[in-house]
Amino acid sequence: MTAETQSLARAQLAEAARLRALFEARGALPVEAAILQPADLLLDLYGEDIRARAFTTQDPLRGERMLRPDFTVPVVQMHMAEGAAPARYCYAGPVFRRQEDDPDRATEYLQAGFEIFDATNPALSDAEVFATLAEALRPLQLRVATGDIGILIAAVRGLNTSDRRKAALLRHLWRPKRFRALLDRYGSAAQAKHRRKLLERADPFANAGPEIGLRSRAEVEARLDALRADAAEPPIAANEVELLDDLMALQEKAPAALNLLQDMAVDLPAISPAVQALERRLTALQDFGVDVESLDFEASYGRTSMEYYDGFVFGFYAEGRPDLPPVATGGRYDALTRVLGQGSSIPAVGGVIRPDLVLLLGGGT
Repeated sequence: MTAETQSLARAQLAEAARLRALFEARGALPVEAAILQPADLLLDLYGEDIRARAFTTQDPLRGERMLRPDFTVPVVQMHMAEGAAPARYCYAGPVFRRQEDDPDRATEYLQAGFEIFDATNPALSDAEVFATLAEALRPLQLRVATGDIGILIAAVRGLNTSDRRKAALLRHLWRPKRFRALLDRYGSAAQAKHRRKLLERADPFANAGPEIGLRSRAEVEARLDALRADAAEPPIAANEVELLDDLMALQEKAPAALNLLQDMAVDLPAISPAVQALERRLTALQDFGVDVESLDFEASYGRTSMEYYDGFVFGFYAEGRPDLPPVATGGRYDALTRVLGQGSSIPAVGGVIRPDLVLLLGGGT
């Protein structure tokens, strides 16, 4: 390691320590997390897609392990194991991500983060995490994007269609192309008619050859029954598809977005509670000194990279540097605490900053 590389590493560690100290000043308890994490837990949460961006190894006693891709999951797991009482945590340390498409992106870098677990006032917690990170990054004058995955989830759950279809759409909410294909299929009467014809063969196993797959004939028949039931479903109404498209395309300043969402809620009443939560959050952000009038809101923000978030989401970006990843990201992940809580849950929100990018852009110590 060269002297220059050592100097840069020391500077990044110092910046991570500075950020953690800021979070500690907000009452956060500093915590650590093991670098090797159980792969089965992360695979359950993210699906097999996590393998494309995580380093894995095999432990002969503990099974498959992954180098820590982030801090949130182990911090949530630790908190839920200890009773899920209100708490604040902060941390700083390395995370590891495989980079298959961009050799210039780091495979190991530091994260400094701040997490709040508190059911008292979720809007206030959202605003505090956002405002804390915004204050730490203020000298960099970054572009800020915000969104709310909870509004999209509520809209899908409110569709007039089967629970099976809604579950499929929600499962692929973070995969826009697959989501689009499903929505087009579920909203097309012509596609449903074509699928029914394909599935109405008297014996789909006739002349099918030997059974050599891993699935049994009974499993295949059960899947065919499910496909027939789905094909028999009436298509999602065109006006509902149009409303959902309008919602996903919404990009406005936050106050204007709130007004538009309130209008949409007349025809999509399922989103009303989430829209009311957005209104409370904007009020709380104002109370923390955030200029919400200039705050950008994108209804689809976070759909491609924030799998476990289910509410408020945000990111800070360097203007004029599209080559750089976000300097900071965060959001609300209540559902994750339910998954890891073994029967208990608590509203939770957090955010992380990359110290290396802060220094690169001329900020920090």
